[in-house]
Amino acid sequence: MVNLKKYNDVSKLFVIFLTFLFVASCSKQNYYVTKIEGKRIPVTEKENQVSTTDPIGKQALQIENFIKPYREHINKDLDSVLAYCPETLDKSSGKWQTTIGNLMADVSLKRGNVVFQAREKKNIDICLLNSGGIRSILPKGNVTARTAFEIMPFENSLVVIALKGEQILEIVSYLIAEKKPHPLAGLTFTIDKNNLPKNILVQGNPVQQETIYYVGTNDYLSNGGDNMNFFKKGVQKFDLEYKLRNILIDYFKEVDTIPVINDVRITVE
Repeated sequence: MVNLKKYNDVSKLFVIFLTFLFVASCSKQNYYVTKIEGKRIPVTEKENQVSTTDPIGKQALQIENFIKPYREHINKDLDSVLAYCPETLDKSSGKWQTTIGNLMADVSLKRGNVVFQAREKKNIDICLLNSGGIRSILPKGNVTARTAFEIMPFENSLVVIALKGEQILEIVSYLIAEKKPHPLAGLTFTIDKNNLPKNILVQGNPVQQETIYYVGTNDYLSNGGDNMNFFKKGVQKFDLEYKLRNILIDYFKEVDTIPVINDVRITVE
């Protein structure tokens, strides 16, 4: 005969044990987002109006009134005409060099030299930047400080790296392999039919492997960005603390009309 009391007691214990396992497992369960949905909510003038009777609306209006004169002052500075560009300069205008790339490299070398000569009594020999760092065209017409912000929205500053001649040869090999119009100034060479470089010149003179050359670039590339690892082999590094954007703005201020620089730095046989 079955002992019902004993059976019921065991059943109760089994139910309690299952309940404990379920609670324990729930307490340790991880939850994951499996789906995210969103929709566009247009902001109309009616929806964007601030209620002056609502406390939050009043506060928002006070903040807006406070920052308005500062915004207007900044916009006035950004939109003041600094120079004129006779034609649109962009980075898709050539295979090995572009008009905007030539301008960026030449201007960075020229303006950077003002600081470098004053601090170190030395000259920048080469300037190498990256095509990807140019984020906008330089449009035909009036040029403003806002134009410089659009072209160079990042906070990159100009850095000078002292490299031996053998690293200059690495730069040349890198440019040939990359096949991108990276802004380049001070360095010229020819690519022969075998895809090899020749006539490598720095400031018009043949490269000497043991000579130290001063190469201007941005702080991102100076640390090996875009696989420009030759910069990490530099024997000395100088941070000019001069933002590329400010270099452009200062240049725009000193010229009336921006030149269209079409001279060739890399030639192909």
